[in-house]
Amino acid sequence: MSEQLTARTIQITGANGDEIQAYLATPDETDEPGPRGAVLVIHHMPGYDRASKEIVRRFAELGYDAICPNLYWREAPGAAPDDAAAVARAQGGVPDERLLGDAAGAIAYLRALPTSNGKVGVIGYCSGGRQSVLVACNLDVDAAVDCYGAFVTGTPPEGSLRTNLVDQLPNLRAPLLGMFGKDDKYPSPEHVAELDDILTANGKPHDFHSYDDAGHAFFSVDRPSYRVAAANDGWAKIAAFYGEHLATTASTPTGA
Repeated sequence: MSEQLTARTIQITGANGDEIQAYLATPDETDEPGPRGAVLVIHHMPGYDRASKEIVRRFAELGYDAICPNLYWREAPGAAPDDAAAVARAQGGVPDERLLGDAAGAIAYLRALPTSNGKVGVIGYCSGGRQSVLVACNLDVDAAVDCYGAFVTGTPPEGSLRTNLVDQLPNLRAPLLGMFGKDDKYPSPEHVAELDDILTANGKPHDFHSYDDAGHAFFSVDRPSYRVAAANDGWAKIAAFYGEHLATTASTPTGA
């Protein structure tokens, strides 16, 4: 646990060599001298906002280098999060290939830090939950967390750039922790059960937790959907999960 941290806005190289904005938080060297693991945070559909940056800082407090790329930077550089998100939604969302390129750039940035132990986890919320699974199916990460990601299974709405990830799930490269609300519709308990069945059939390590009296976005402290008990338990499970998978010094990403 780090009592002090540094947070700042930086530029990283994303998909197609584009320079994009990102938010980086790192623990104080006296508290966490390294080497240490790192976390890629994928923001929710509402965008690169204050709540997403608070999550990045929380991971730094937990002792990890953490980064959140602004996935909407190209659509609306410098715009308010709500405005940027509206532009991105109107265009069908972030294309998967571009997301993977931006995530790869963020992961490379984290692993190049002098404090890195080579281990990187990924976590995403809402649309970012699906994108976290997408990253774990295509890039070398050491642990992945899906917080109520819609359309990992199930059928995305017409006009969306997203597809479900059913055909990619057999390629999952890292252990997956899933956090879901039993009152959620996207993903519904049936979607979560389908995901569980597919991963089990393919021998992919995963650990799912579904909470009573919780729907979508139960981690969001600034929304009516926030559920204290579910969020607190979820954070404890995330900390334990990353503590298990990101703490070692050797870089040995889990194979498909």
